[in-house]
Amino acid sequence: MSKLLYRIGVYSYSLGIYIASFFNAKAKLWVKGRKSIFKNLRHEFSSNIDPIIWMHCASLGEFEQGRPVIEAIKIKQPKYKILLTFFSPSGFEIRKNYKNADWVFYLPIDSPSNAQKFIETVQPKIVIFVKYDFWYYYLTQLHNKKIPTYLISATFRYNQLFFKWYGSLFKEMLISFEHIFVQDQGSKELLKSISYSNCTVSGDTRLDRVMAVKLENKKFPIIDDFCSNSKILICGSTWPSDEAIIAEFAKTKTTLKLIIAPHQIDSKHLNQIKKTFDKYNPLFYSENPPTEKLKNASIIIIDNIGILSYLYAYGDIAYIGGGFENGIHNTLEAVVYNIPILFGKNYDKFEEAKMLIKEKIAYEINSAEDITEMSDKLLNEKRKKIIAQKCNNYIKQNIGATDMILSYLKKKF
Repeated sequence: MSKLLYRIGVYSYSLGIYIASFFNAKAKLWVKGRKSIFKNLRHEFSSNIDPIIWMHCASLGEFEQGRPVIEAIKIKQPKYKILLTFFSPSGFEIRKNYKNADWVFYLPIDSPSNAQKFIETVQPKIVIFVKYDFWYYYLTQLHNKKIPTYLISATFRYNQLFFKWYGSLFKEMLISFEHIFVQDQGSKELLKSISYSNCTVSGDTRLDRVMAVKLENKKFPIIDDFCSNSKILICGSTWPSDEAIIAEFAKTKTTLKLIIAPHQIDSKHLNQIKKTFDKYNPLFYSENPPTEKLKNASIIIIDNIGILSYLYAYGDIAYIGGGFENGIHNTLEAVVYNIPILFGKNYDKFEEAKMLIKEKIAYEINSAEDITEMSDKLLNEKRKKIIAQKCNNYIKQNIGATDMILSYLKKKF
């Protein structure tokens, strides 16, 4: 019965996306990307003779967790080719030309026939799933074919189906993994409670990635001119609900300049942002404003993708978006620059956020008044030094997940 309900759920989801594709651009990409996918797979893999590592990521955030592992494999095990798959267009469309993957594809919808055809066509030697996006038929096919399959950067919560009396199908998926690398001890204990013991606490591979980004030390002349020795609040991956609060905060005539990098940069959202902040005459990064205009501006909107993780270097305080939606975005991108962090209330699913709150590196805010109050406190030089030291300690204690995973996988290469 549970398998039947699972198949009905997957089919219903696919049908819903197909219907939505007639009027939703993202859904249209989701459908279009899977058109003729097996024909394209056969064309690409029919003549391949090299061993393949297949990594699957739900979307862009999971890719950033898997990326350090891919790059380490490319250096240490160059004989392997990398197949990277995505479930979501927000991952595939941005990373479809990722240079360290030999192939990038959408993952076909989970079904017994699709899973069998995909695995027989690709013939992976090792498979890595990142964080979640569990698909029953893919995982059981891999398990039955004895293909070593791993889950990395995983986190688990007690209210997930794996830990319910009626979650046998989901427990079966976990058993398909030869080993699971989790971010925290709590996740390991939850797995232990259902008798899964092939588990290692390795931390979050994103920390390895964001440290690598920091070491690149990229400079952005437009942002250099905009900052011009001012104090900066950088607002990353913002949603309209975040932007409404930030706009209220801007009314306080704060001395902080604002860098706002929205989560979505479609024309509709950018027009909405322009309207929200219109009274402050915001500049847009893509317009390449002249130096004098940048120095006199108080707000700049980053209307492109791919540079936010570098821009936290300019911040005195970071505001991470998503906390008034389904959940906050990547806090670690800011932590490595030793700056305090603010975000909204929806962070329960993110262990690193809870740890940063506990360490008093991050703070929950619920209003513009909260931002005003916290920014006054956090710009204190003594407090800034204390937070910077705490950030350094956090990084030292949690970095190195990629090396730990590669060390374990070495016996399979």
